[in-house]
Amino acid sequence: MPFRFRFSWIPFIAAVIAVAIGIALGNWQSRRALEKEAIEASLQARAKQPTIELGTASLPDLRDLEFRRVRVKGRFVGDWPVYLDNRPYERRAGFHLLMPFRIAGSDTVVLVARGWLPRDPYDRARLPITRTPTGEVEIEGSVRLHASRVYQFGEAAPLRPGAIVQNVTTEEFAAASGLKLYPFLIEQAEQDSKGAAYDDGLVRDWPRPSLGAEKHRAYAFQWYGLAAAALLFFLITGFRRGTKQ
Repeated sequence: MPFRFRFSWIPFIAAVIAVAIGIALGNWQSRRALEKEAIEASLQARAKQPTIELGTASLPDLRDLEFRRVRVKGRFVGDWPVYLDNRPYERRAGFHLLMPFRIAGSDTVVLVARGWLPRDPYDRARLPITRTPTGEVEIEGSVRLHASRVYQFGEAAPLRPGAIVQNVTTEEFAAASGLKLYPFLIEQAEQDSKGAAYDDGLVRDWPRPSLGAEKHRAYAFQWYGLAAAALLFFLITGFRRGTKQ
């Protein structure tokens, strides 16, 4: 029995839409995977570069500064903490604590992501007590151009000392605090330059920004598979209709 194909506009249009959506979303997920792989390559390359002494050395271009290791001496501005909400760690709700750090011998301040701390399960507004060094200290960490971002629920709370917010930028922090801030922040490392852990009870297991490349590739494969399935379904049903006719 000869095979014949019966063309129909409605299945054709539906198949074209499904194929277009599948390919577009697959390409988007593939680009996201490539972006994550580029970030990982940058992380590995810049981790091998010398540590920058912040406040004494001239800084490279901002784009070349991200992920670089930096060391800085100064004092925490302890009366201006800000808490980033909805930052879970090991399935526990919590905050990322941001605090300005005044560089020794300068009026310039750098924003430091000090670490993660748990949220009170019964009272969201009740903030945990954290230990902040009062004297001059030396800290190390990695440069980030901005703090990790999450979806904004509702209206942003006014930025003030002790505020709980979803997201914040260095520009917003500088405007609210009146401090002269660098246009980046430091994710504080687990240990100082001497290998000693910081005694403040904060967790500094920062999420790696390059994680998720394999997940994006898996999603891309699923979307491409959907496009292929839609095309195959259109062809099979067309041949079935034509053969029966």
